[in-house]
Amino acid sequence: MATPLAFTGHSTHSTAAVRAAFSNEQYWKDRIEAVGGPNARIESLSISGDQVRVEMIQAIPASELPAQVTAVRPGDLVIPRTETWNGSGGTVEARVDGVPASVNGTLTVSDSGTGSDYVVDAVIEVKIPLFGRKIEAAIQEHLTELLAREAEFTDNWLSSH
Repeated sequence: MATPLAFTGHSTHSTAAVRAAFSNEQYWKDRIEAVGGPNARIESLSISGDQVRVEMIQAIPASELPAQVTAVRPGDLVIPRTETWNGSGGTVEARVDGVPASVNGTLTVSDSGTGSDYVVDAVIEVKIPLFGRKIEAAIQEHLTELLAREAEFTDNWLSSH
């Protein structure tokens, strides 16, 4: 079982501006507070030039999950997530506490005609017979919504800084 996660967000700002935001500690603090979800937090943040590694904890509230998912795994889905950037590319890794689930993929920011595009190309995998696909679909839906909010936040943050 595996479900693709493909997301593209657009910014009115250049790749250089978006990367500069990613190299700013305050950006990450503001982003996790604004769009991280319930009990979201940064676990660690390392910035060295254009190399950035951020480990964060986010969650999908149980109230937003399908009943089939909460029957297998009661409570919120707590998702530790790591983004690692080196220049305009990077990786994303995430897992779900208490569930054999993972998200792994690549991240890129590239110039477009009217700013830049932020692309996530990942795979969601949940190794639970019968319910794995349902959990993957729930994770895919929520991550796509989260990525859209993060892209919008980044564009607005750059406009105000």
